[in-house]
Amino acid sequence: MLLLFIVMMAVWAWSSHAFTERGAAGPGTDFSIFWSASYGLWHGSAAQVYDHVWFDGLQRRLFDDLHRSNLMPWLYPPTFLVFVSPLALLPPLVMYFVFVGGGLALCSAGTLRVSGLTGSLRGSRFAWLIVAASPCVLVPAIFGQNSLLTAALAVFALHWLRRAPLRAGLCIGLLAIKPQMALLFPLVLIAARAWRTLAAATLSAVLFSAFSVLVCGVQTAQQFLVNTGLARTTLLEQSRSYWLASPTAFAALRDSGVPVAAAYAGQASVALIAAASAWYVWRGTRDTRLRVAGLMVATLLANPYVWHYELAWLGIALACLIARGLDTGWLRGEQSVIALAWLLPVYEFFNRVTELPQIGPVVLLLTLLIVVRRVRLGADARAGRAALVYSHAL
Repeated sequence: MLLLFIVMMAVWAWSSHAFTERGAAGPGTDFSIFWSASYGLWHGSAAQVYDHVWFDGLQRRLFDDLHRSNLMPWLYPPTFLVFVSPLALLPPLVMYFVFVGGGLALCSAGTLRVSGLTGSLRGSRFAWLIVAASPCVLVPAIFGQNSLLTAALAVFALHWLRRAPLRAGLCIGLLAIKPQMALLFPLVLIAARAWRTLAAATLSAVLFSAFSVLVCGVQTAQQFLVNTGLARTTLLEQSRSYWLASPTAFAALRDSGVPVAAAYAGQASVALIAAASAWYVWRGTRDTRLRVAGLMVATLLANPYVWHYELAWLGIALACLIARGLDTGWLRGEQSVIALAWLLPVYEFFNRVTELPQIGPVVLLLTLLIVVRRVRLGADARAGRAALVYSHAL
């Protein structure tokens, strides 16, 4: 995978003429937005960060090598603005490695804990390398995105769900930095009857959001909603560059020429399938690995706005499925699906250049299917054992 990473970077540099081509993103592009927002908060105001013209000008002054097409408005809620506020206390390059390195370490540690992959590999010391060097991790690391942190919060919440429900709820509440990624958590917590965790998550999310609005001002909450609407109409609904890099049903349908309303209907249908599958998995098994895998994949499928770097969540699911397969044996077709899903971030990463069909939702649905099949087979086995015991009792 590290060799693949080197090849990816080489091809990226070659295709963008050493990252100088107009419209071509370079490493750390997304992190520069976070650092600029932090700088703007310290040297301006939170409201100015949400102002497109002011924030574009700030990014140009701070990062004069950024092309205009790579300048992005601030599309995140006040919670994330507060979260990234310390970034500008250190130079961008230093903080990039702190930000990415911290996210990578937390995400990898949490993944190894919930998956038990180290034990499945008979205590191999290279289990962490298998996780940290996967494409699901490398793509967000390249861009300096926050998906490693959101994935870490999600995976530690699931790790602590039984043994420390309040701590788990706090992790879920912190997902208010990117609330769409917490979309299915209430559903699965209800399915698991994890009432203390649900209460802690709700309370922490409300308090964190209220504190952030208090710090940044009520105006920023209104500006966030305005910017979200702008992103929906210009990026989500009309940008082919986004569709080519988004593994969602909405993106696949829009790229195929489907009208906006029909694409939303298709996305809603897939979201219902994902939510129903997550409910089925969480009600049908107490196996942490299958629960984690089901939730991670279902979350990606349920959201219409998912970039390739959000597939860090998929990496957690794949680690759980690999560990499960190594421990209990593989079912037919599982390894092929896992291999496809493992390489999906690479496909999405280059698809804005290759412009191939958007296969992301198909791969994610197949991955969710193998999770559901595992749960179904486990339920059938338990029913068979119960019937056998009952027949013997007669």
